[in-house]
Amino acid sequence: MLARIYKPAKTAMQSGEARSRDWLLEFEPEQARVVEPMMGWTSSGDMLASQVRLFFDTREEAVAYAERNGIPYQVFEPHSRRPMPKAYGDNFKFNRKGLWTH
Repeated sequence: MLARIYKPAKTAMQSGEARSRDWLLEFEPEQARVVEPMMGWTSSGDMLASQVRLFFDTREEAVAYAERNGIPYQVFEPHSRRPMPKAYGDNFKFNRKGLWTH
């Protein structure tokens, strides 16, 4: 079973950096999810993919854990974030670098 090691992106409902600085090791699903006919919920018999998520402080710790336990893994590097304005008033500065459109 292949494991993915990556830094999760922050959600749209998140304004801070909580839980987005850690590296995450989670397993690829071995089975497809199926819809239960009675309730309409999705389920899977694959316990590793649905319930095992391990957080590490650094990428090296996650890789060392996978190698120590004989888990094949794939590392995904995080995408860089563009810098945000420091203050709301910076959007309306006279010497602003970007184009102003309405």
